[in-house]
Amino acid sequence: MKVLICPLNGPRNISEFIYGGEYHPNPDHIEASSREWAEYVFFHRNVAGIVTEWWCHSASSYWFLAERNTLTDEILRTFNTDEIFNCRVEFSSRSNSEVPSG
Repeated sequence: MKVLICPLNGPRNISEFIYGGEYHPNPDHIEASSREWAEYVFFHRNVAGIVTEWWCHSASSYWFLAERNTLTDEILRTFNTDEIFNCRVEFSSRSNSEVPSG
């Protein structure tokens, strides 16, 4: 049985988790071009070696990150997202005159 350690729920059978894909930093939401957003959404590095990945414990819907060696399939560590996401992103609000009607 393969075990993955959830930062919230502790050690659990790997069948309780959903793989969420490779983590890569968000582009700047104000300055990024359409090409940068497309690369962020559709292209992944897919390297052989240590990568950071999104995982979700399906029973609790808890998302976290894991460092995994893709060559050996060994999970090196799991950690809460607040290690990476430590500040709030503010989005500007549009006034009623800027909202399209229809």
